[in-house]
Amino acid sequence: MPHRAALEKYYDEHAQAVFAYALNMTRNEADARDVLQEVFLKLARQADDLHSLRDPRGYLLRLAHNLMVDYFRRQATQQRATEALGGEEEILFAPTADPDEAIFRQQLAQALGELPPEQRAVIHLKLWENLTFEAIGAMLDISPHTAASRYRYGLDKLQARLRPLYEELRT
Repeated sequence: MPHRAALEKYYDEHAQAVFAYALNMTRNEADARDVLQEVFLKLARQADDLHSLRDPRGYLLRLAHNLMVDYFRRQATQQRATEALGGEEEILFAPTADPDEAIFRQQLAQALGELPPEQRAVIHLKLWENLTFEAIGAMLDISPHTAASRYRYGLDKLQARLRPLYEELRT
C-alpha cells in the first residue's frame, strides 16, 4: 500500500495549510472542511501520480483554490457569494490571554474578511505559506506582477483599516 502511505504523509504534512487557506477564503468552517475533504479525495483518485508531485503543498493549495473558485461560481448570485465570504466570523487566529492582542487578532480577521477574495488569497499565500509572487501567480493563473499588486493593495487596505486600532493599543 505505498499509495496509502503517501496519501497519509501528504495529509499529515499539508492538511492544516489547506484547511487554513480554505477557511480564510470561504470564511466558513464547514465549507473549509468540505474543501479539505474534496482535495484529498481528488488526490486519492490520482494515487498513481502521487510519486511524481514535485511540490505537494503547492499542488494541494492549487487544488483547494480551484475547488473554491468552483464553489463561488456555483453561488446563485453575487449577493450570495458576498454573504458566503463575509458571513459569520470564524476564528482564524489562536486565542491569547492578552486582551489587547485578542482585540487586534479579532479585528485583523475581520479586516481580512473585508478584502476582495483575490487580494485575500494572495495575502494568505504570501504571509502564511511564504510563497513567492511567481509561485502565487502560477497557482492562481495570474502574472507575478498581478500577484504583487494584489498583495500591495490588500496590505494597504489592511493598514488603513487597522491603523486606528494599532494607534489606540500603542498608547
